[in-house]
Amino acid sequence: MKVINHEGQIVETTFEEELGRNSLRHTCSHILAQAVKRLYPDTKLAIGPSIKDGFYYDFDRETPFVEEDLAKIEAEMKKIVQENLKMERFTLSREEAIKLMTDLGEPYKIELINDLPEDAVLSFFKQGDYVDLCAGPHVTYTSAVKAFKLTSIAGAYWRGNEKNKMLCRIYGTAFSKKEDLDAYLERIE
Repeated sequence: MKVINHEGQIVETTFEEELGRNSLRHTCSHILAQAVKRLYPDTKLAIGPSIKDGFYYDFDRETPFVEEDLAKIEAEMKKIVQENLKMERFTLSREEAIKLMTDLGEPYKIELINDLPEDAVLSFFKQGDYVDLCAGPHVTYTSAVKAFKLTSIAGAYWRGNEKNKMLCRIYGTAFSKKEDLDAYLERIE
């Protein structure tokens, strides 16, 4: 599979390699966030990394997500995958980045930008109408995400600090093949 690495270069890798796994799962977290923004536009975005067995994204929403929401969100994610959206990396100056996130109404992203060193490269990824502050890596098109499942919902304090607001975290996992996803889900049940 082709991925866009942290430097913005397109490289070849496989799901068996860490870069490939992380890229696919990180892209899936962005697909999750895009689906949530389509379905619940007032939701604020926090962070959405890949993790050992999958990915998550933290959201700030007046009404927390419940298990019943996952099927609706997954259905929207499948639409995004089928749209075959190109992942496009771009950089902005600090001033431009803050303006973009202000225009998008994303206060958590503004806080992250303000906490980065002055000389940090502020990179973003765009897929269709969705834009996120992100260093990457990502696969080059949403259609590369062939097999995924949202697995659970939990609460998570912003930046892991109990003095901060409690956010809603949606966990999921993704694999390059449906058979691998099915085997994983069977193992964890």
